[in-house]
Amino acid sequence: MVVVAMDATAATPSSTQEQQNNGDGRYGVLLYYKYAEVPDAPALAAFYEANCRALALVGRVRVGPDGVNATLGGRMAALEKHIQEMSSNILFDGTDFKLASCEDRVDERVARECGFTSLSVRLVKELVTLCSNPSLTTPEISFAGRHLSAAEFHSVLQSVGTSSDSEEKNGVVVLDARNLYETRIGKFHVPNVETLHPEIRQYSDLPLWIDEHTEKLRGKSIMMYCTGGIRCEMASAYIRSKGEGFENVFQLYGGIQRYLEQFPDGGYFDGKNFVFDHRISVGSLKDGILGTCLICGSTFDDYSSRCRCSHCRMLVLVCSTCQHSTEEYVCELCQRNGKPCCQISARQDCQKESELSESSAFGKPSISNKVSTSKAPMSNGSEHLKKLRILCLHGFRQNASNFKGRTSAFAKKLKHIAELVFIDAPHELSFVYQPKPDSCSDKPSPPSLTARTKFAWLVSPNTSCHTEQEWKIADGPFDPLQYKQQAEGLEESYTYLENTIAQNGNFDGILGFSQGAAMAALLCRLQQQTSGSPNFRFGIFFSGYPAPVGYFDSEPIRLPSLHCFGGGEGHDRQITSRASTELAGMFEEDRRTIVEHDMGHIVPARPPYIDRIKEFLCKFM
Repeated sequence: MVVVAMDATAATPSSTQEQQNNGDGRYGVLLYYKYAEVPDAPALAAFYEANCRALALVGRVRVGPDGVNATLGGRMAALEKHIQEMSSNILFDGTDFKLASCEDRVDERVARECGFTSLSVRLVKELVTLCSNPSLTTPEISFAGRHLSAAEFHSVLQSVGTSSDSEEKNGVVVLDARNLYETRIGKFHVPNVETLHPEIRQYSDLPLWIDEHTEKLRGKSIMMYCTGGIRCEMASAYIRSKGEGFENVFQLYGGIQRYLEQFPDGGYFDGKNFVFDHRISVGSLKDGILGTCLICGSTFDDYSSRCRCSHCRMLVLVCSTCQHSTEEYVCELCQRNGKPCCQISARQDCQKESELSESSAFGKPSISNKVSTSKAPMSNGSEHLKKLRILCLHGFRQNASNFKGRTSAFAKKLKHIAELVFIDAPHELSFVYQPKPDSCSDKPSPPSLTARTKFAWLVSPNTSCHTEQEWKIADGPFDPLQYKQQAEGLEESYTYLENTIAQNGNFDGILGFSQGAAMAALLCRLQQQTSGSPNFRFGIFFSGYPAPVGYFDSEPIRLPSLHCFGGGEGHDRQITSRASTELAGMFEEDRRTIVEHDMGHIVPARPPYIDRIKEFLCKFM
């Protein structure tokens, strides 16, 4: 489909006040998505930015070459005008605009986490990332299952559920495409019909579950559902791409939201529909609570407290009584995987290094977002605070081993406070060297030493990232401004880091050096735009700079941060202090700490700089 991009200037009404005064003052929420070819995604994103801000809309819009996904909030009149504007573009022909009135009192904290206090318009490579593993091929959306309206979906379930034919019952399965925390509080239940709940943490885990349960799906009529429909599009395409025996896949068009509108008494859906905005969940007229408290097992389905698993950060249900008894939780999936249950703990003041015993025998630190508030037994029988766990990102053309070696003195000074975890970046770089004069040959020879592979978080557009380990002559002498051209590879690095965090458990903070600092800041901002806040409790940025990539709003990053860099124009020949100061300016002013030194492009490990870093970290103990 060829679509003419909309003119951003034409989308701007004369004033926001005019929009708010021209009709309905009720507040509402609008959800919609559209899979279609977008020839000029940046232009469409710019239109959304102008149109939504003019209408005083908040929420999230994701624009990619394969379409648009939007969750917006605002005055009903403004949302209706937005629908009218978008419907004028043939790109949105046939789009299901799901508009719901919302008059409930808004929890500001939840609204901030859900991204419903500001507008976030972001360019993405794909609307929904079904396969985070790059070795898996993303299915064509044209393979998606057949759409069934809410009435048709209900009719099929009713027919099968009341049938006396056992063969007919066995030929149908209902498949929930959502995450475990959504299924906890609401799901479809049809008597005598098998319903499959994958119990996954995140959508990108679904392909693996499908692969492991193909025999449960083969030859069946698969009735899929999710919140609003978009996740079923790609998941149903993935199932149907398996070929013979997987042809009969059907999806609930408009998702649970449209079903509950059609069947306000709940129909075959029990409990509440988890939604990704400030409403948290939407129920039916049917009585009964499906969820239970993780700790005591009492009936409970309120996620407004936003309690999370201390290991994997997934939302968990914890009643108000149990929230007062403990601050650490372990979800069902982590319990199955053998993660230890956290004990009730009281917040402690940070202990100074001089008070710590050098001979203390620490066990392996708990992987917990509250790790600093728990205690670990010492060899002498007393108690000691556990360490903070920090994810460390190396600089351009470095690797985890190299960065760990270069920061060994720094790590030693923090050995009683923090556990540093080093990882390689995903983009592998070729070996380069600067030629030196050789009197015996016309051609310079590469170094004879065996080199270790070097990596990058971001690369230049003309960079050839491959695994061939061969030396090549550098294009020219060192360019101190080379980092300004390293603007490719963000999506791969972002997905890689999110998967690393999911697989390795919780990190209290993130630390980055040079390009690693730029990537760490990008990760925090993207997490904030996606889920309402970064997953970390703090960030530390050495010789950082704002990466020249990404489509961001002007909202500061809401994360306590420490920025350490060479002060003055000559103290860091690779990253100027002006660039590091600019990065610091992207974070909330009252939560940031700036430490300037005169030691160049390094991670300082001597006083007074290390003392300032310790002082910052002790705030989280």
